[in-house]
Amino acid sequence: MSSKTKEMIENYVEAYNSFDVSGMVKLLHQNILFRNYANGEVNVETYGIQAFKELAEKSIKTFSSRRQNIMEYRVREDKIEVFINYEGILAVDLPNGLKTGNKLRLKGKSVFQFEEGKISRIEDYS
Repeated sequence: MSSKTKEMIENYVEAYNSFDVSGMVKLLHQNILFRNYANGEVNVETYGIQAFKELAEKSIKTFSSRRQNIMEYRVREDKIEVFINYEGILAVDLPNGLKTGNKLRLKGKSVFQFEEGKISRIEDYS
């Protein structure tokens, strides 16, 4: 893993933690593929920078605070796995019964791939 790649991942996570959608998007390839997996199944998928931006803007309204802490990096072929601890406080009630003010704590990983010097794929697992 190059220092530039690691720096891009850290900048992406920092922008995510700061609710900085434009900071996240500037690191992404035009054809970004994003997938979120929960319990082994894809529950969100977007393709392209505009769709990603719309999802990111929608998700910032869901949390009053959120924080990903990077615990470990692993390089696997052309992918970088980033193991994270996540904590967020809900700003809205969710259909699954969680309420505004509830704190979520998760362990998971994000898998990043790069193309043309930009992040081209992100897969989040929790």
